[in-house]
Amino acid sequence: MKRLESRVLWGVLLIAAGILFLLQSLGVIRVTALIWPLLIGVASLAFLFVFASAPQSNWWAAIPGFVLLSIAGIAALNELAPQVGQAAGGSLFLGGIALSFWMIYLFNPGHWWAVIPGGVLLTLALVAGLSTILEGVEMGGVFFLGLGLTFALLAVLPTPEGRLVWAVIPAIVLLLMGALITAAAVDLMNYLWPALLILGGLYLLYRTVRAR
Repeated sequence: MKRLESRVLWGVLLIAAGILFLLQSLGVIRVTALIWPLLIGVASLAFLFVFASAPQSNWWAAIPGFVLLSIAGIAALNELAPQVGQAAGGSLFLGGIALSFWMIYLFNPGHWWAVIPGGVLLTLALVAGLSTILEGVEMGGVFFLGLGLTFALLAVLPTPEGRLVWAVIPAIVLLLMGALITAAAVDLMNYLWPALLILGGLYLLYRTVRAR
């Protein structure tokens, strides 16, 4: 976006905010709790406009844009539906930050690093949401499974440097840890190890028969 357009946009936002608070000081209007989500939402739209105007060069604007948008949504929910806001606030906030990194990668595949914080934050958002719904359930396995899927996705996504083969190693390790933790949490270890041994034996027999 051109510098002149940016200055005009921020100038209009500052004037609008100044008029709003002046009217409040004069007693003409009363700034209620919903005004703050509205102002934060307007500020987030300003950053998102900067990002959308030139996503390759202004990729940084996606982070404050989506963060402020998630904060505005949480503030509005706390006023309109407090129970929903308290239950889903953490997930919405983390999900908003995660979305900013996914948008950065989507418009800039060269910034493949954005997939890592995007996947980690999305996993944390999922864990935070599930922990409020399924109280007392072990979420450690879900966390490691989410991290493993993040690196697995990173290994297959296209980048200017080609496939990131190194991401396969942390993906396998994290997925195995997540599977073991999940299995232990639901008391499946007594069935997991025999199943793994049977699968390993079948694989060895298959390799032997195929070699002959």
